[in-house]
Amino acid sequence: MPAIGYVTQAEDGSFTGQLRTLSIRAEITIAFNDCRANDTQPDYRVYSGDVEIGAGWNRQSAASGHIYVSLSLAAPEFGPRRLYANLGRVPGEDDNRFAVIWNPAD
Repeated sequence: MPAIGYVTQAEDGSFTGQLRTLSIRAEITIAFNDCRANDTQPDYRVYSGDVEIGAGWNRQSAASGHIYVSLSLAAPEFGPRRLYANLGRVPGEDDNRFAVIWNPAD
């Protein structure tokens, strides 16, 4: 699966980095959702500057049992469909470095 960006996890558990595609270069922040009131609400909010462009949920891998972050992103620049992605640890680098791995819907 192609990486459409990279983020670094901060000590507080939030992430900062960049989305990068052929036509998009955007700084992003994946911050804890401090207003989360129940299990159906996202664990994270995704921002580009002060614009909210998506949300993230902690998920558990059925195969490995590891926890990962699943993202849903939407913005006019992405077209009429949402982009779905997961954060995956970048091998051989800092343990706090993650790739934003795009999951094509079709």
